[in-house]
Amino acid sequence: MRTLALFFLLGNVVWFAACGGNGGTGSSTVTSVQVSCSPTTVSSGQTSQCSAMVFGTGNFNPAVEWGASAGTISTSGTFTAPVVSSQTSVTITADSVQFGNVSGTATVTVVPTTSSVNQVPIVVDSGPNMNGQPIGTVNEAFVTVTICVPGTNTCQNIDHIQVDTGSEGLRLLSSASGGPLNLTLPQETDNSGNPLAECLVFADGYVWGNVATADIKVSGEVSPATPVQIIIPPSASPAVPNSCSSQNPAGGAGNEGGSVMELGANGILGVGPFPYDCGTACTPQFQTQPVYYGCPSSGCFAENINLSQQLINPAFGFTSTGDDNGVLIQLPSVPDGGSPNPTGSLIFGINTQSNNNLTQAANVYLLDNNGNLSTVFNGTTYSSSFVDSGSNGLFFPDSSIPTCPSPNQVWYCPSTSPDNLSASNYGSGMNPPGITVNFSVEDATTLFSTNNTAFSTLAGPIPASLSSFDFGLSFFYGRNVFTAIQDQTVSGGPTGPFVAY
Repeated sequence: MRTLALFFLLGNVVWFAACGGNGGTGSSTVTSVQVSCSPTTVSSGQTSQCSAMVFGTGNFNPAVEWGASAGTISTSGTFTAPVVSSQTSVTITADSVQFGNVSGTATVTVVPTTSSVNQVPIVVDSGPNMNGQPIGTVNEAFVTVTICVPGTNTCQNIDHIQVDTGSEGLRLLSSASGGPLNLTLPQETDNSGNPLAECLVFADGYVWGNVATADIKVSGEVSPATPVQIIIPPSASPAVPNSCSSQNPAGGAGNEGGSVMELGANGILGVGPFPYDCGTACTPQFQTQPVYYGCPSSGCFAENINLSQQLINPAFGFTSTGDDNGVLIQLPSVPDGGSPNPTGSLIFGINTQSNNNLTQAANVYLLDNNGNLSTVFNGTTYSSSFVDSGSNGLFFPDSSIPTCPSPNQVWYCPSTSPDNLSASNYGSGMNPPGITVNFSVEDATTLFSTNNTAFSTLAGPIPASLSSFDFGLSFFYGRNVFTAIQDQTVSGGPTGPFVAY
């Protein structure tokens, strides 16, 4: 007889029952327990929510008993981290209450609470939970951000916010899209009092949603009363206007705000090289492609708005500490084949405190007005190249490297793996060919077959017509990568925008 698998969600436990055979009326057995925790990296004293999936046959008991090798964990799976002085791995255990010899484990990494107000931990793990399980991301750098109703102590911590040096502004996935956001933030309006919304186009799709106002807190840094975007799904109101959806790039995924899986994160922290996400190009004296929209009940229309109404780079908003001229991303080296869940730091400011000294970088590259530098690769100059922590691989044109078979055809699978390559970068004011950077590419299908979440050798193709070499997160491992904001002064260094590593 065919067996039909049924799943029942019971609190933090999923009951797997096999229907058929004895119909669940005979003996029962628990065969395995799978455990996951989110977030997988926390600071001393912080919490992580753990869940268990119990598998078995017959009418088994789906309950588990929790345990932790350090810290404490509640009967509902809420883990509270111990206070540590160095990075510590804690094993979380869920034992079947019916068959005590059947258990599952997960690991939570606990890092010391930093004494620097300008520093927050980064983790590269398998992403936020969806339906009780991590969504399975790779090469995404996440931090936890606190948002508050402006001027109040009504706040919410949101984990798994992706760190993106390729955009500006904080964007949060709405609860309508399955995101954890549960605060009601005040709606931003245009000069006519209409609700304000935004359409932001990325290389692989776009996001759409209302513009609200929040106090943004990251570690000890605060950007008060800051415009943020609340990303909504296509089914939510206001409806996506055609002038937004038509901007979906060739081969793009369209609206990426439909779910946590589609966005790949609970939100995006844009800390790129510009103070505003659109800048003067979106102000009333200029005419550009539609970005901001007034949305009365009759429908949304594109309009240009003042700088004060636009999303700003949160780092640019950290004026009270003086750490408002850029960011530094520090991530450990990752070997060929990848690593599981490495941790690093996002540090605000450049040459403003002892932990963000520009001398930690070997070279500085001034960027053009589009935030680009130039890359020479295989004898061709790509003048629109960029360093972008929001891209989860290296992306460049090379027809000699085979792409992977489906479903990984957007990635490279070189016949010789690793394939050791090199390029050279030069910024504004530098002469070609620039300074050499070495990198390697491995077979992506092989990489994805591991349990690793961080890959320094993950790469894929982009059209040569873009004249771009995208140095995504693969490039960041083992480097100190600075991104300086346009027109912001760096003591002892050049004025932004620039990147340094």
